[in-house]
Amino acid sequence: MMPGPRNSQSKGWPQDVGIVAMELYFPSQYVEQTQLEEFDGVSAGKYTIGLGQSRMGFCSDREDINTLCLTVVQQLIEKNNIDYQMIGRLEVGTETIIDKSKSAKTVLMQLFEDCGNTDIEGIDTTNACYGGTSALFNSINWVESSSWDGRYALVVAADIAVYASGNARCTGGVGAVAMLIGADAPLVMDRGVRSTHMQHVYDFYKPDMASEYPTVDGKLSIQCYLHALDMCYQKYTTKAIAAGIRDGNSTLDIADGIIFHSPYCKLVQKSFARLLLNDFLRDKNPDFQGRYSGLEALRDIKLEDTYFDRSVESAVMNASKQLFAAKTKPSLLASNQVGNMYTASLYGGLASYINNETLESIVGKRVILFSYGSGLASSMFSLRFSEDKTPGGALANLVNSMSDVKERLDARLCVPPKDFDSNMKLREQTHHLAPYVPVGSVSVLNPGTWYLAEVDSMHRRKYSRQTSTAMEVDKPVVEGKQSSSHSTQQSANCVSSAS
Repeated sequence: MMPGPRNSQSKGWPQDVGIVAMELYFPSQYVEQTQLEEFDGVSAGKYTIGLGQSRMGFCSDREDINTLCLTVVQQLIEKNNIDYQMIGRLEVGTETIIDKSKSAKTVLMQLFEDCGNTDIEGIDTTNACYGGTSALFNSINWVESSSWDGRYALVVAADIAVYASGNARCTGGVGAVAMLIGADAPLVMDRGVRSTHMQHVYDFYKPDMASEYPTVDGKLSIQCYLHALDMCYQKYTTKAIAAGIRDGNSTLDIADGIIFHSPYCKLVQKSFARLLLNDFLRDKNPDFQGRYSGLEALRDIKLEDTYFDRSVESAVMNASKQLFAAKTKPSLLASNQVGNMYTASLYGGLASYINNETLESIVGKRVILFSYGSGLASSMFSLRFSEDKTPGGALANLVNSMSDVKERLDARLCVPPKDFDSNMKLREQTHHLAPYVPVGSVSVLNPGTWYLAEVDSMHRRKYSRQTSTAMEVDKPVVEGKQSSSHSTQQSANCVSSAS
């Protein structure tokens, strides 16, 4: 069993507060973006080359925000053998709202019923894709405050990203990340360098409570993302210099990995290039023979004039290509294979980064993370991996827990676009319907996945947990903490999904 956190009676500020353990969940089904291009009648490469996406995960009417959170939390608890009594704070970051009053966190409390732990602070936090980061900051602050009682905090970031039929649908996705927060962590939050930019804009928002679909101003959304990135990077740089973390001419050089909220992978590549542009404009003596070769003509440009300047974009993307491949591309596995997970997107990137490393290679590394939520809220912060190489230690356990991400992605079931489209129509027609009994197949769900069993006439939702293996007869179970020690291995060949 994972050891308990530091005793609440300990004196002084808890040290090395950060992420102790984490878990990533994504659905068992996906659609190929190449096939979706053909189905949607768009030019070949529009989604794959233009957006940088390969596959998109999706779920049927059997999964909602509550099932995502139930699944990822219970998997984290079981995989790390955590005592439910050891959790003192639980906060959910999500923009997938199915109730205007009742939080997803309260639904998660059923997991704690058997142990009798009801003394758990926290509820839901909402602002587009930023909610998970706000929940993380709140939990870090709780552990470092006088309110801390010595137990762990648990952060959940989860969302279902769906769009109306059209050119935005290919940028959907779904996923959840759970993170255990405590002292003496293997992944420590850097103190004193968090930067934030907040602003009132209508770039992406969800005013229609009867629909899952957002209202989006696509061009404005990209401009807001890039402007927020500039602002956060500049403030982070100033704070990093003051903290003694940055002592050279480039903030990029202090990080081994740079991870972004990823609506789609090509935007991340452009964003990384923009950080290089920021460093270049700040550098009093830029090296035009080395890193900044080819950027001579950009010396006097203003950042606010370059959001949609193709010539500037091309030049800095070319100059940053090798750095991007080393520092950011490894973090895009989940984004490329699952799509936009909204609040979970940034932390799916962190999980992907860890998946690409070994215990020996990751010790002591620092990663910078940029979080963005439309409307808008954004922050940049950094985390540092510990130096502990002990087999069976906290860092080894964290690395091992993320080592199967690619294997799990490859084991999913590929579904033809027409069946994906049918699932989207079903979700649209039955969203917020009551009473309602879902019709999606339970047998395609991996063991351990929670699913929606029914919605009664009063909109009360009942959930069960899948314990059968693939292709077995569906076996609804009574709500409770049941587990499976193995994962379903499904063919990656495209087949029609059962309904």
